[in-house]
Amino acid sequence: MLAELSPKLVVEVHHAAKLLAASSRICVLTGAGISAESGIPTFRDKQTGLWEQYRAEDLATCTAFARDPQLVWSWYQWRRQLVHNKMPNSAHYALAQWQQDTEVYKQHLTLITQNVDDLHEQAGSTATHLHGHLWRNRCSQCDVLYNSPLDTQSTGQSQRLNSIASDDDKLIKCTHCGGYMRPDIVWFGEVLPVQAWQTAESAAANCEVFISIGTSSLVYPAAGLAQLARQNGAKIIEINPNPTPNTVVDITLAEKAGIVMPLLLKQIDGLLQR
Repeated sequence: MLAELSPKLVVEVHHAAKLLAASSRICVLTGAGISAESGIPTFRDKQTGLWEQYRAEDLATCTAFARDPQLVWSWYQWRRQLVHNKMPNSAHYALAQWQQDTEVYKQHLTLITQNVDDLHEQAGSTATHLHGHLWRNRCSQCDVLYNSPLDTQSTGQSQRLNSIASDDDKLIKCTHCGGYMRPDIVWFGEVLPVQAWQTAESAAANCEVFISIGTSSLVYPAAGLAQLARQNGAKIIEINPNPTPNTVVDITLAEKAGIVMPLLLKQIDGLLQR
């Protein structure tokens, strides 16, 4: 597998593995790129079909939902249909394995994600979601979470299918206050969940190595986590086939996460088992 990489990238993977094997506190931030490798479209991808005339930025807002809740709800149901059969890729599984291995190797790995899908959880990881959860709904008025009766007996992919089947395109009203249910997702202009952000800030500020995977480093405040880590003495590793012009990065692995992460994990394991 290493033979398929460029000589420069092979050197960088070795360098990153040594750095990570020698570290006890690691923070990983994943973005849309890692899910794109599983076939999940990003917000930057052009809308298709009936939604071609809309921009995602114009639908994922409180203003849009207040103006036309049916339109926004239908759009999210369409997005759920797009991703309901998507599965974790080798990068998701490598991160999950690494997170499990850290208990053996006396490391601590905090996984933060900007993604709203559940691919990390499907692979076996515990992840902190900064931007919410695609498969959860909450009241737009009182914030109570909504649980479909069909969801209570199912998990994983079947739960996602049930979410679509039970909700369809019909708006759901809150049984507590009568407000409309909305996806439990952080929309443009909304603040991040307090607990999730505190977890992310703490992990970034206290880690020895911060890894950015598949994120453009353009969406704040999440984009500031690497800077926070660097200010507190951490080394920064970026895994992205299209590296960002980020001056805080120490090691750039310019390749897909699905290719790099299994190789990186294998080398880390080898170093820690010596």
